[in-house]
Amino acid sequence: MVRLARFLPARWLIALLLIGVGCANPDNTWTFRSQTPPPFSAPGEVIPPDRWWTTFNDPTLNAEIEVALQGNFTLAAALQRLYAARAVTRREASDLWPDLNGVADYGSTMGPGNDRSSFIWGLDAGYQVDLWGEIESRVDAERLRTSATREDYHAIALTLSAEIARTWFSLIEGHAQIELLNEQLDNNEMGLALQEARFASGLIRSPDVLRQRQLVEATLEQMVVEKARIEVLEHQLAVLLGEMPQIAEYDPGSELPPLPALPSTGLPSELLKRRPDVRRDYLAFRAADRDLASAISAQYPRINLTGSLLNVSESPETLFRDWFVSIGAQMIAPLFDGGQRRAEVDRNAAVKRELFNVYGQTMLNAFSEVEDALAQERYQLERIEHLENQVELARQSSEQLREQYLISDATYLDVLSAITAQQRLQRELLSAQLDLVLIRISLYLALAGDFDTRPQDFELLESTVEIIPETVVDE
Repeated sequence: MVRLARFLPARWLIALLLIGVGCANPDNTWTFRSQTPPPFSAPGEVIPPDRWWTTFNDPTLNAEIEVALQGNFTLAAALQRLYAARAVTRREASDLWPDLNGVADYGSTMGPGNDRSSFIWGLDAGYQVDLWGEIESRVDAERLRTSATREDYHAIALTLSAEIARTWFSLIEGHAQIELLNEQLDNNEMGLALQEARFASGLIRSPDVLRQRQLVEATLEQMVVEKARIEVLEHQLAVLLGEMPQIAEYDPGSELPPLPALPSTGLPSELLKRRPDVRRDYLAFRAADRDLASAISAQYPRINLTGSLLNVSESPETLFRDWFVSIGAQMIAPLFDGGQRRAEVDRNAAVKRELFNVYGQTMLNAFSEVEDALAQERYQLERIEHLENQVELARQSSEQLREQYLISDATYLDVLSAITAQQRLQRELLSAQLDLVLIRISLYLALAGDFDTRPQDFELLESTVEIIPETVVDE
């Protein structure tokens, strides 16, 4: 027998929020391994704003994201799914009200004797008494699904903002790489001119000149790769903004922003209530709970009430004279259906357990995304420090080898290897700085809650749903 529990005390909140920690028995969905989530590995310093991308202090990026929130087709489609879900909720809620229909009928009988006509018009009403809460449970399920769709809309908006920020800063890094490559190309061409002059004077062999020319060509090849990457990123950004990629051209600059202060991670339970994807899956789980309640109620007898108010006459002159009132009640009790209703209950119970575990997995993923970003940022900072040291050491090595080469104390191959390593490390350092910004974006996304993305004509849902877990089903 299934029992629907009522509201739970607040002290059970953490236990319910940790359902995704795992089950000791695969058939027992309600067993928890832990009731207290451990804190995150780094507490952070400042609370990030809802529009987390503003922490980078890039007005152009802020403007582009606002454009995308109004023009992105994927987000617009998610908004229409929300409108459709609201319409389904209203449709299901209509069953809570009586049906009232107008009736009009005219008939004529012709044959031997007098012809006869009949005029019938009036009202006909029907109402299903929601004795066991079947209809109310269906309405609650659709209302919860509508709220889950709303949370999905916010999750898509957050993902969109992160994709735009990633693309934007990748463009900045691409332009910075082009500037660095131009600088390296100038140095390499100067080196080529020097080597050609030394070769003309008979001081060096031709392979030294050829190696320097190869270095120039390699630099030009890297520039081609970066230019292609920049164009692809511009196309991606245009699509995210809802614009034509054929005419995409952006000027984000060539300087990556400094890393903002580490955002406050807060308590794990606060994260679960803040993230729209976690709320979405929780609301979907609660909707499945109400579907199960509706399926259980459908096994019980139902009562239908009917009534009519009709005017019957045989001629237009007596049209409003004779009125007839009919009132009736009907009870329908399922006796045998081949196990159909019981199977529907079992199906809904399985769906509920499925969504319960999906919700738990989403919570674990939320914790993991925060911890992953914190760990990646911590080690990326160390990596950048080592790269900066390598760049400086490579610069010193290159300068010393040049001096030794001029006095014939080193081969040009040694000089060329040092120059190549130095330039590669410079480019790698730029890429590592971009990776650090992208990791921070992932951290903001992992910690972010919803923000106001609604256009001016967006209507609030008439019914809001509390996101704290309230009901469970005991079997």
